[in-house]
Amino acid sequence: MSSLSFPILIFQTKNRMDDYSAKDMHYGDLTAEQLITQYGLHYVSNKVDPYSLSRRAMVDQPQSMFCCQLYGRSEKVSRQHAISLLFDEFRWLSRAFSFYGPYKYLIEKMITHMQHGDGTPFSDSALNKALEEQILSDNTRNSTRIRLEEAIKNRIHSVIPEEISYLLRIVILQGKLPKFDRLQDSINGMGISVHDTWATHITLKSLQINNSHYRVIIHYNVQDHFGLDSDDILKTQFKQFQLFRLWFVLQRYTEFGFKPFMTNMEASIEISGKLT
Repeated sequence: MSSLSFPILIFQTKNRMDDYSAKDMHYGDLTAEQLITQYGLHYVSNKVDPYSLSRRAMVDQPQSMFCCQLYGRSEKVSRQHAISLLFDEFRWLSRAFSFYGPYKYLIEKMITHMQHGDGTPFSDSALNKALEEQILSDNTRNSTRIRLEEAIKNRIHSVIPEEISYLLRIVILQGKLPKFDRLQDSINGMGISVHDTWATHITLKSLQINNSHYRVIIHYNVQDHFGLDSDDILKTQFKQFQLFRLWFVLQRYTEFGFKPFMTNMEASIEISGKLT
């Protein structure tokens, strides 16, 4: 394959990288009246009312990930104190979705980045490791790794170099891109931290064929948005949880407007074996 010049971008999603115009990247654009009347977000926090900046004095009842609307008298707090209380509660609520495995701390780290990062992109070695683990552990027929391996093993020797990129792109289109929507992702923190993804680039970094053996390096560059759009919060699967109601208000309320951000992750995998 000496005629090929590496790396070769063999696949990219229609959604583009660094798309700050996406609907879930909006922030600080909704008033209290809109949040309450259009989205039904009357009660979003057990700690403080974000609209009146009144701290709630909770009665002695266990908290819930859905909502606990039992509270006593309230007291006014400053905007900064209210924000601190709301983000502390945001982190606390996230633990219901992230309590097992090596990635469980990521969501709290990302919430803190939302609080202090001013919309700058986020990356972490644990995210890269989680992506690599997802790709390598997906042994289903729709796995892009499995499909690429089969195509390289069974068809690469009969394809001219100029057509390799096209072949591999078609193979990827027929598969399922890496996502964190498995059952374990609902408790290990990856479902709440990433879940679906926005944009993916897959690059062929190297392709070596010696006699009847091959060795290939494939690089995945994946990006998600840590943000919510209007469609998200209107879905029962999200709105029923206090965490998402609170998240939406922190992001979209005109008085807060905390910026969503790009979540970046990458992984390189090796595929090797014997040609058929």
